[in-house]
Amino acid sequence: MAQYEDIIIDQGADQTIKLELVDTSGAKKDLTGYSASAQIRKTYNSSDSDAVTFSSQVESPADEGIVNLTLTNSQTSAMKSGRYVYDVEISFVDSAANTIVERILEGQVTVSPSVTRT
Repeated sequence: MAQYEDIIIDQGADQTIKLELVDTSGAKKDLTGYSASAQIRKTYNSSDSDAVTFSSQVESPADEGIVNLTLTNSQTSAMKSGRYVYDVEISFVDSAANTIVERILEGQVTVSPSVTRT
C-alpha cells in the first residue's frame, strides 16, 4: 500500500522532490532494474492530456533507494493554483518478462499562486 503525503508546489518555480525508499525492515530499498513515473492531475478521472508528468529517475547507485522527481518552472507556471492529486509508481520487469508496478506514494498537491511575473 502506498504512503500518503500532501505536497505544496510553488507556481512558476522549479520543484524537486527526493524520495528515500526503505523496505519493511527499514533497510534501503534496492532499486536496481527499476524505473519510476509520477503524474499530477486535477482529478483522478482527468484526461491524459491534462496530466503533468514529473521527470522521474532512480538515482545512482540504485541500491541506495533514492528516486528524484522534478518539475520545471515552465510546467509549474502552466498549472493553475489550487488542489490536484498525484501518485508515484516504481516498476521492473521480472524474470518471466512481466512488468511489476508498485504505487509507492500518493496524495494531494496544492499549487500556491505566484505573484512575480518575469
